Order: sequence, then C-alpha cells, then structure tokens
Amino acid sequence: MNTYVPPRFDPTRVPHLLGSFAPVSEEVDVADLEVTGELPDTLDGLYLRNGPNPRFTPIGSYLYPIDGDGMLHGVWISGGRARYRNRFVRTPALVAEERAGRALWGGLGSLIVPDADQVGPELAGTFRELPDINVVRHAGRLLALAESACPFRVDNGLATLGREDFGGVLPAGITAHPKIDPVTGEMVVFCYGLEPPYLTWSVIGRDGTVGRGPTPVDGVDEPMMIHDMALTDRYAVLVLAPAFFDLAAAMAGGSFLAWRPERGTRVALIPRDGGPPRWAADEAFWVWHTVNAHDDGPGADAPVVLDYVQWSRLAVGGPQEDSDPVSGGLVRARIDPVAGSMTRTLLDDSRVEFPRVDDRRIGRRHRYTALATGTGRTDLLPGEYDAVRWYDSRTGTSRVWSAGNLSVGEPVFAPEPGSWGSSDTADPSDDGSDASDGSDGSDGSDAEQRGYWLTFATDRTDGSSWFLVLPAEDPASGPVARVRIPVRVPLGLHGCWLPTQE
Repeated sequence: MNTYVPPRFDPTRVPHLLGSFAPVSEEVDVADLEVTGELPDTLDGLYLRNGPNPRFTPIGSYLYPIDGDGMLHGVWISGGRARYRNRFVRTPALVAEERAGRALWGGLGSLIVPDADQVGPELAGTFRELPDINVVRHAGRLLALAESACPFRVDNGLATLGREDFGGVLPAGITAHPKIDPVTGEMVVFCYGLEPPYLTWSVIGRDGTVGRGPTPVDGVDEPMMIHDMALTDRYAVLVLAPAFFDLAAAMAGGSFLAWRPERGTRVALIPRDGGPPRWAADEAFWVWHTVNAHDDGPGADAPVVLDYVQWSRLAVGGPQEDSDPVSGGLVRARIDPVAGSMTRTLLDDSRVEFPRVDDRRIGRRHRYTALATGTGRTDLLPGEYDAVRWYDSRTGTSRVWSAGNLSVGEPVFAPEPGSWGSSDTADPSDDGSDASDGSDGSDGSDAEQRGYWLTFATDRTDGSSWFLVLPAEDPASGPVARVRIPVRVPLGLHGCWLPTQE
C-alpha cells in the first residue's frame, strides 16, 4: 500500500480556486442563449476555450495556471443565435478519479501519485496528464493541449477521443502553443523534457503528417520551461528564460522550478529549413506569451522582430510578494542573427497578458495586438484583468475598453469572411521585405479591422459569465453583443475561433 503522507494542504486558502477562478463540475448543453445586443450575421462558427478546472477538490498542492483538469467551453454561433456546451477533457487519470469519486493525484508541487491498488498497474506511479492550457484545430484534428505532453483529441461535440501522438512519431508530445503558418498550413511545434534531448522541434504538414520529426535544439543541456514560441517565414523563435527544472529540490519539498537570473535569457532562431540555430542573449526576463514575429527584410541574415509580453521574472501561483514585485509590459525585440545580439524596446508599460493578433498575420507583420489588461484595481489576482487593450504598432498608441465589474479573458479575433480574399489567409507575396513600420499599408491592417474580438468574461459581483463580441473597427466602444452563458466560466486560459467554412 502507498504509505506516503501528503503534506498539509488547504484548498480553501488557494486564491486561484476561489471566486472567478473557482472550478465548476457541471457539464451542460443549452441552445438559444440569451443575447443582449445583436450577434453579427457574419459570425458563423465555434468559439472554443480550454482552461484548468479541477474535477475534484485538489490534494497536496495546486499551482495555477499549470495544474487542473482541462475543460472545454464552446459557443456555437450561426444566424444571429448561439448555443453552449462544456466538457471535461477525459484523460485516463480523470476517468480513474471519477470512478473513485475523489482526487487521487496531487498537484505538480506535491508529487503525490496513486498506487496500483487505487488505479491499477498501468497508471500506478505515473503523473497525471494535464491537457488544460490551449486548444487548436489543424488538419481536421481538434486538440486540447498540455504544457509539454501529448495533446488529447476531441470530436466536434467536445467528447474526448484519446491521446494524440501523431501516428507514434511524436510520443513525447508538444507544448501548448504551436504555431500554424497561415500560408503553408504547416504547424510548427516544440517540446521540452526532463531528460535529453531537453528541447526539440517538429513540423506537422497541412495534411496532418509529421514532415519533420523531433529535432534536438543544439545548445540546450539542461531541462528548462518554455511556454510559448513565435514563427517567421524563415525561423521558429524560442525564448529561453532562466527557468530551470529542479527535481532534487522538488523531492525535498521545495519548488520544482528555479529562477536563475544570473544565467540571462537567450533567444533561439531555428531555421525552418533545418539549419543550425542562431542565438542571441540578453539580461534575464521571462516570457509567458509571444505576440508575433516576422523577418525584417529579405535574405538569411535579415533581423527578426519579435513582439511579446515581458515580465521581470517568473511568477506562478498566488499574489506576488511586495518585496519582489513582478513588472512587465508589451515589448518589441529586434534580433540580429549575425551578431547574436538583441535590442528591446518597451512599447506599452501597462499590465497586460494574453496577447493575440489576427491569426492570418502569424509570421508576418501585423498592426493590431489585443491584450487583457488592468485599469489599476488593486484587488485583482495575478492572471485577472478588467479591461481589453488594443495596441496599434503603426501609431504607437493604444485603445482600451474597461469592462467594469467584469473580469475578462484572452481576446480572440474572428475575421469577417472574405476580408482577405476567398482563402482568408495572409497574402503569400508579402515576404516582409517592405517597410517594417507598415507605412505602405501592406501590413494587412484593413483586413485586421474587419471582424470581431471575442472573449469570455465573468462578473465579480454575482459570478455570471458572458461571451462578448467587440467590433474590430472600434473595439473601445464596447461589445455589440453579450451572450449569457448558463454556467460560470472560470477565468483562463486560451481559445480559438473556428469558422464553419474551414
């Protein structure tokens, strides 16, 4: 029998298990949702979001945003009407816990695992899978993504189909933020691990076959956490901040992640043609999420421009300590692949996160970045925001919509059908060789203003949740439609807009 005694843990004292973050257990299907305002006729598809939602009261520990079972929340829109469905991503661990009627695995910070008497020999001693971060659709597959493991495939009704290892070619899985090239249709992915090779990258073709299997990234000789990536026409861009896994410390009751700022932050430019990576280095900073990247000119030696949300250090879990506050903002880095250097420019010093652009601009210059932001309230938790901000890279200005009592999630762009031609993809002739400020209008900004920004929001006063539709041409004017969601949608994390015609 398992003789391990879990550490004392009181989930009622974990801020990210309470209030707007508190998990929900009910799975519901509701048609003809209540709409305030008018849903645009051009919106026809599915808005889908994934996020951490413990099915049972956690034991041992709970670390937001990494721990938690995945729950998918879907809003189907067509003909000015909306319906809703939510479903858990049913991993083998979750199914075992549902049979037991309680949590059997602890959070990542406690290393509690069940024995064979509790879950059988196949699951005994294993760590639970956590496909609770993001959701994407590629090559007909709808994938719920984990931090760094195999995703789980779900069907169009959100029922779990099983673990996806891409025909056995990617058995270690991928991370939660792959990037899909809107021109080639390729999905570029990476994966980090606790054993060599510590970092690999791969390419999945438009048809879903793996064109490049796991390829080690030379120059990485320790296990590191890397949450997101960016893509250009020539490179996969990875930011390697000094967040190292420390299993010895974790086994002794300490943190499994060690922040070592003296090591600095490196950026890897990995040629998509398979060449050796090019490196640049700077002082330490942390990146949860990139915005976008592009090659700033023709030729293999042209600089790379990377926009991202920068933080002064890694921070996870509850409120930060006042003695070591975390600062951040929207930053643009210009990376010289020849000199191995980078210069960083602060674009907006507001408290922001969850940046998104029009996905048709991935890997090419964009004009608008939408981000969740704060209005200055001091009672919001880390990861909680009460406004949406749009940064205009052409003018260097921002517009803000304040959500009042609503806590908002990640904004996602839904383009107007046909706004970029019949294919609704970026122009393949745009090679990024023109003016980097987009002054000639070739940054796709006209198309970026023809559509809607979508997000979930939860009222902090009564716990009600809403699906918001904001017009891209004037987003600061507020939602043109608010759809009442029949259950509370816990805050965080990532989602996508899936048009019906694709």
